[in-house]
Amino acid sequence: MIVNKRIGLSVLLRESMWTLLVLGAWDFLVVILFQVFHQEWMEQPALPISLIGSAIALFMGVRNNSAYARWWEGRALWGSITNNSRSLGRQAGTILGGRADLVMAMAAYPHALRQALGSVDASEDVNRLLPQDMAERIKGWRNQPNGILFQIGLGVTEESTKLGIDGALHGQIDRILSDLANAQGGLERIRNTPLPVQFSAVPKVLANVFCIVLPLSTVQTLGWITPLGSSLVGLLFVVLDKIGADLEDPFIDSVHALPMEAMARTIEIDLLQSIKETPKPPLAPAGGVLR
Repeated sequence: MIVNKRIGLSVLLRESMWTLLVLGAWDFLVVILFQVFHQEWMEQPALPISLIGSAIALFMGVRNNSAYARWWEGRALWGSITNNSRSLGRQAGTILGGRADLVMAMAAYPHALRQALGSVDASEDVNRLLPQDMAERIKGWRNQPNGILFQIGLGVTEESTKLGIDGALHGQIDRILSDLANAQGGLERIRNTPLPVQFSAVPKVLANVFCIVLPLSTVQTLGWITPLGSSLVGLLFVVLDKIGADLEDPFIDSVHALPMEAMARTIEIDLLQSIKETPKPPLAPAGGVLR
């Protein structure tokens, strides 16, 4: 996730530079054909393209709102995982007699979850934190984060029986695990349900077609400065499309994705400090980007 606005602007410009060069070259070609070779077929009316541009802008606005809603929902669900992880760590220390193995397993859980959601390898963090006996019991599980929650649940039940903890209190701890499972399910739903093709592919096609047709309707008015005006307007549509595409999948390995490693490290630090373990330092932004 980009946390420095100046860096973010430079990233957007750098990622859009190739598109701007292509648009400028096309606009310049249109100007040469119209001004030098007097291609009269290029004298297209400006009103239709203006109306089409307005319609595309509205459509892309709806698409970008949908993409941002997915991104923000993912962040909200990670916030729920953070809060519930802290609650479970606290109750493991205050109610369950200081079960350090459950706290360590809970610290490993967000790392296993970010690995399951994105195209990243967090096995080193999981192996470092997850108790060996639990790692052996969930070996071969297709859904490793769910396996960790299952093992934590078994540990909670075991300790509740051993200490004679009241059923209502046991149920309160189990509800935390249920909330974690619900948040994980929400994250998996976002990952497994991409935006419909009408939202993900059509805006890109429309933006490209619009950028091709735009100079044909502006060259008779702008003349030799068509590459300046037409390219900037076309770039606006391309950037709008790119913004939606960047937010569409919040879990990929990208500077625009959620900082899952940083959030997992935050949970790890909070939990390990509660059992007097020395955690790794929090992640700091590198080059204006927090991973």
